[in-house]
Amino acid sequence: EADFWIIPIIQGFVQIEELVVNYSESSDDDKSSPETPPQESTCVDDIHPTFLVALISRRSRHRAGMRYKRRGVDKNGNVANYVETEQLIHVHNHTLSFIQTRGSVPVFWSQVGYRYNPRPRLDKSENETVPCFRAHFEEQLKNYKKQVIINLVDQTGREKIIGDAYLKQVLLYNNANLTYVSFDFHEHW
Repeated sequence: EADFWIIPIIQGFVQIEELVVNYSESSDDDKSSPETPPQESTCVDDIHPTFLVALISRRSRHRAGMRYKRRGVDKNGNVANYVETEQLIHVHNHTLSFIQTRGSVPVFWSQVGYRYNPRPRLDKSENETVPCFRAHFEEQLKNYKKQVIINLVDQTGREKIIGDAYLKQVLLYNNANLTYVSFDFHEHW
């Protein structure tokens, strides 16, 4: 009976845009030379040169919190500040979807203090972390079937302890539906 009084909401972002494909402007590569005969456009998009793009981000209500105050995983496998972002493209009566998730590294860790970039620390042992890590990725695989994990933590600096713990948990979980990639953007900046 309380459903009448409850308004479902999300914490996130939604934007939908109609985009137009403009073929009238050609690049320098297309112009090649004055002897090149003009080519007729054969792209199917010339019939309907518009498409819709939608971006929807949904933040989980589990373990939401301020950066540096809420980190890691909880006993139920929920990671801090988890966000699912879906990109939808609708063109020619076809809808394509790409989903990306992000969240805190699913091990028990924290950062104490308010100074800029406090040193991370592990809060529980590897064995204590295993069931919670497993719970997190079992839920992920139930929802998305396969996942590519991209670990963005600093692999050589103060975050190395978190990155190493993450990789160790992935290896212990040993699931063929998970692909692990370590990308240290600090090296590519």
